Amino acid sequence: MAPITVGDTVPDGTLHWFDENDELQKLSIHSVAAGKKILIIGVPGAFNPIFSVQHLPGFIPSAEKLKFKGVDEIVLIGVNDSFVMKAWAKRYPDHSRVKFLADESSRILGLELDLSEKAPAVHSHGYAFLLEDLKVKVANVKQGGDFTISDAEEILESL
Repeated sequence: MAPITVGDTVPDGTLHWFDENDELQKLSIHSVAAGKKILIIGVPGAFNPIFSVQHLPGFIPSAEKLKFKGVDEIVLIGVNDSFVMKAWAKRYPDHSRVKFLADESSRILGLELDLSEKAPAVHSHGYAFLLEDLKVKVANVKQGGDFTISDAEEILESL
């Protein structure tokens, strides 16, 4: 799969998550993004120290500012299963502002990262996409083992 760039239509795929009633749900990226402006944040894995401590905590309190700037929803995609993503979400008191979705194979967006020399699983590149009606308006994908992405302030500035 070619890298996702500005102007592309985001690929579709099925993701899993637990809703507010702890019911396992399935949804497609297109069903979430069609007709909306959404921010997708991708992480190499739940509980990753850089994303848990530095990046994700910035997006949760910035959710209201992002909504004021027109972002309808903030979606976080991790390569873990839905149970792990649910446990990770519960670490944050205001986690309901961000939808924690599971892409267990990390292949839906073609951003899988083979770290088999360092870790025993396929991970994901760190990324942040701003989508408007399925079209990529901002694309920030980090390569290799660089686990940093645009923080909330950078995304706010791009709006």
